[in-house]
Amino acid sequence: MKDDAPNTEESFHLEDFMPYRLAVLAKAVSTAFAKTYAERFGITIPQWRVMSAIGRVPNCSASSIVEHTALDKVQVSRAVSGLIDLGHVERRADENDRRNSVLNFTKQGLDIYEQIVPAGRAFEERLMSVMNSQDINDLNRLIDKLMSQAKEL
Repeated sequence: MKDDAPNTEESFHLEDFMPYRLAVLAKAVSTAFAKTYAERFGITIPQWRVMSAIGRVPNCSASSIVEHTALDKVQVSRAVSGLIDLGHVERRADENDRRNSVLNFTKQGLDIYEQIVPAGRAFEERLMSVMNSQDINDLNRLIDKLMSQAKEL
């Protein structure tokens, strides 16, 4: 009887596949950071990313948020709707182009954002504490190289 298992040289182990490892790491880090704000403020990971984009560039459009958050249009739309329902974000017509709308924090949303940012910086510091400054520089350089290569593929 023929063995249908692939031979060892051709076998594929997902746990050793770099794209998979990077995805698992990104999810683990994102989920760990979410503990900082999910329970306290009741917002999701996509909602936090939207808030981060608005904090970076107030009066931004949903399409600009898509470009800067690694979220798709549907995720951004749902996150924005949820943030509006929570009273953290407001949407109004773009004065320069009435076909578009712009997003901004409400006072409540800005207060939350200003609490999460320092917590995020503290989280990043704890996460990176297992590396020295050279490791961090190397990691940043390697991430930049991989991002550049991924965009070309």
